[in-house]
Amino acid sequence: MDLNWLRDFECLARTLSFTRASDERNITQSAFSRRIKALESWVGLPLVNRATYPVQITEAGQQFLPVALAAISQLSETRQSLRDADRGDSRFIRFSVLHTISINYLASRIEEMQLQIPELRTRVRSDSLSTCCELLVEGAVDIMLCYYHHSVSPKIDEAAFIRKDLLTDRLIPVAATKQARANLWNLNKQNGSPIPYLAYEPTSFLGTVVENTVERQLLNAEEIYVDGLVETIKRRLLKGSGFAWMPATAIETELSEGVLVPIGDDCWRTSLTVSALSNPETLDPTARRLWDLL
Repeated sequence: MDLNWLRDFECLARTLSFTRASDERNITQSAFSRRIKALESWVGLPLVNRATYPVQITEAGQQFLPVALAAISQLSETRQSLRDADRGDSRFIRFSVLHTISINYLASRIEEMQLQIPELRTRVRSDSLSTCCELLVEGAVDIMLCYYHHSVSPKIDEAAFIRKDLLTDRLIPVAATKQARANLWNLNKQNGSPIPYLAYEPTSFLGTVVENTVERQLLNAEEIYVDGLVETIKRRLLKGSGFAWMPATAIETELSEGVLVPIGDDCWRTSLTVSALSNPETLDPTARRLWDLL
């Protein structure tokens, strides 16, 4: 069971529209539909009648809805009270951040800031974009770090939160140098055998960005592995299993040492902005100083 499934079902029961509900939940419609089906599998009965327009909640769904709402409320209240108690006792500054940004930017940046703020204590929650956004909106974290891209960006009310752009990253198609040169892998060449492709989950943020980058270009590649995490794909990439799109910040060392090499020109690349969002008015003095240093 995933609490997000219950939130999804509540939203669908309220809107009676997969399109509106998925938009409100800030995920793709296909991913939203899969989560509703996962909840139905867990319950063991259909909760939604998809044969009508608009969709209707089944009798089983009507019985399950108040239970779902009560569970959401009780779990959320308990979680918040625990977090408030933790914050009051230890004064940790709380972050929600995408996995890749946490590993390749935030961890080292916090080390640098602790030299300037010795009393700094931080707690980092690395998760998916939708979860990071929910934690920020619900007030469960003080600061969120995420990527922005022209094709897909988090739908955060920027009247309620201030956005600060921290750095520009590049998403680059790369492969292990030895295998790339031995097999003459080059995305600009359309002839020859398809290049083994290590892909992101289509519903993930980077998966959507890559799809937008490739768009109408003919990609001579064969998808052999799909994962949602940059770090997992990077491990296979370094073993020479194929090529993948990688944020430049995640492979700076490998590129400088010649372990990895780009396999396409600029038409296959795109820019990402690493941004932080927060409501500085809610931050204590230490957190506000950290925000100013970011």
